[in-house]
Amino acid sequence: MSKIGIIGSGIAGMTAAIDLASKGHEVCIFEKNDRFGGRGRTFQAQGFTFDMGPSWYWMPEIFQGFFKKHNKSLSDYFELKRLSPSYKMIFKEGILDAPVEMDKVSQIFEEREPGSSLFLKKFLQEAKYKYEVGMKEYVTKPSLSIFEFFDWKIFRSFFKLQMTKSIESVIHKGIKNKHLRAWLNFPVLFLGAKPSETPAMYSLMNYADLELGTWYPMGGMTRLFEAFYQLSLEKGVKYYFNDPVHQISVVNQKAQSLECQSGTHSFDYVISAADYHHADTKLLSIENRQYSDKYWESRKMAPGALIYYLGVKKKIPGMIHHNLFFDADFQKHAEEIYDQKVWPQDPLFYACMNSYTDHTVAPKDHENLFLLMPIAAGLKDEESTRKSYLDLMIHRMEKHCGESIKEDIVFEKSYCTSDFVNDYNSFKGNAYGLANTLTQTAILKPRVRHRQIKNLFFAGQITHPGPGLPPSMISGEIVSNLIDKSSKTNRNE
Repeated sequence: MSKIGIIGSGIAGMTAAIDLASKGHEVCIFEKNDRFGGRGRTFQAQGFTFDMGPSWYWMPEIFQGFFKKHNKSLSDYFELKRLSPSYKMIFKEGILDAPVEMDKVSQIFEEREPGSSLFLKKFLQEAKYKYEVGMKEYVTKPSLSIFEFFDWKIFRSFFKLQMTKSIESVIHKGIKNKHLRAWLNFPVLFLGAKPSETPAMYSLMNYADLELGTWYPMGGMTRLFEAFYQLSLEKGVKYYFNDPVHQISVVNQKAQSLECQSGTHSFDYVISAADYHHADTKLLSIENRQYSDKYWESRKMAPGALIYYLGVKKKIPGMIHHNLFFDADFQKHAEEIYDQKVWPQDPLFYACMNSYTDHTVAPKDHENLFLLMPIAAGLKDEESTRKSYLDLMIHRMEKHCGESIKEDIVFEKSYCTSDFVNDYNSFKGNAYGLANTLTQTAILKPRVRHRQIKNLFFAGQITHPGPGLPPSMISGEIVSNLIDKSSKTNRNE
């Protein structure tokens, strides 16, 4: 049995902790904030309960599979409900609701562009293959060496996965209608790059969207994080809250201890599930850093986010649980995020109203609103700037709903770049880690295992497999397997 210290209690840290504790290791998690969950925290105010971070529940079988591995079911912790429609898309020219029934999806495509349903069918068949092969053969590998992928099964699938094509080129070749293009391009926004720079392999996200569905844990997304927390406690994981790590002490190329607010704690292995850049540049001494400042500055970041948590003292018509405001120029906003790195002039944004589905998250006849506007990572976010964009988003919502909203807001809290830095030590205040471009995929991401310090590992959205809840969870499993294997090898020597 080894003693393992984990920095950060987000989904990656808790996943690694559960896996390692289940294999008989002693595990401690150090969290700088006052509760578990990392970016998946929650807060309450004036009768409203707000999920602070992730709001989309996709790939339910990934989470369920993890709990099944540990002889549990997520139904032991919460009720999971499939949303129907999955989400609403609001364009200048009209509205599209995303139905859960594939025959209805095909009908919408055919009505908007005759013949497009045939392309959709083929596109989703390919997406299913990418999902099944990609999640099994690519995503779960540690990506420490190119030789991991020297396998006939992987080689045979390489071209079918369309790694060298962009998803935009595939979609635009088969679809001409701009609304249908936006619909199919939308899921890769979770990957943090323009569709023109995202490998077509990631059409697997379209399969996750249209075939596997959009779900919601009743009580809020926090229920998912609570399930991980409760399972970790059952496995014997020990938590230290309000206990930031100041340094990873290294002696003779071995991570020996964590210097924390509470004192010095010695371990056989260390996992940083905190922001990778912070761990590499702030927690390690200069001689132990893996990556230079030049390397980090050259990384293409996924977007940051301006978020508003709003409590509204009335019911809002024309909105459902998930609402995508595509009533602006998609390409222009993307260029402002990734190329120009400026505050957008006319942004797209997302509005989550989970009180539409769940009456427990808001007082009676009130609405719980979560507004998110993607922005370039690293922007300076003054209060006046935040406020101006709130006014813009509310104005467009009012235009869509046909009635006033602003005067009925009874609670308001914003969250942006500086908050991500303060709460999560987030590199450039990013919300989603590194963009999943071809040059930042698999072995081209920051490593899950330190090159020289062999008992130091990294998990979370900046390392392999990438951003999002399921990939971050999988990174925790990858690291757990590497440590358990190393521990057994050391015991046998």
